[in-house]
Amino acid sequence: MAAVPARKLLQELFEILLAYFGPQGWWPGESPLEVALGAILTQNTNWNNVARVLSSLKERGLLDAGALLALPQAELAAILKPAGYFNVKAVRVKNFLEFLAVRYQGSLERLAAAPAESLRAALLEIKGIGPETADSILLYALDMPTFVVDAYTFRILSRHGLIPEEGAYEELRTWFLDQLPPEIPLYQEYHALLVQLGKEFCRPRPRCPVCPLNRWPEGFSGMEVA
Repeated sequence: MAAVPARKLLQELFEILLAYFGPQGWWPGESPLEVALGAILTQNTNWNNVARVLSSLKERGLLDAGALLALPQAELAAILKPAGYFNVKAVRVKNFLEFLAVRYQGSLERLAAAPAESLRAALLEIKGIGPETADSILLYALDMPTFVVDAYTFRILSRHGLIPEEGAYEELRTWFLDQLPPEIPLYQEYHALLVQLGKEFCRPRPRCPVCPLNRWPEGFSGMEVA
């Protein structure tokens, strides 16, 4: 069977998901700082818990880089408790805020003005900030062109035969960037749609018969992807 262009398959996938779920409007947050904090706090928890923490920070007047950095770590950890792993996450938040203060004078605007690739490398040097979190900050908080890969991405694409089940983050991120048009809103919407599909249908125990992708790719039976 002839190889199917990956770009065509990814376009089809996006169109199916957008038609089924509609625009997702990610990422929830009223400011770049709120989005960046959400990206750090959402590790190993669900968004409802993170939303509780962000609301608490707002109510206390602490949704400010300088105020959070000045807050004793024990007090910050207590506020972060609903997000789980609160002591670890307090350290990670502090690490990010110290990076922001030292390199960018605490300004998200200055951070957003940095070159994307060098900034990504710098974020990955922060202890506790991995590729998924760094790319979430870049894409959603700073509107920079990168693609966020997560467990849902690997699960969905491997189950449909597009990638090996065990793949590397950087390889898959680069693959998406190579195949998709360089459009930040597309990257944001695509990732959000994959997350929604993963939550509702492509679970560890998948709901294949009712999944909007149950016939995609059409006639798929181990076809080669170019």
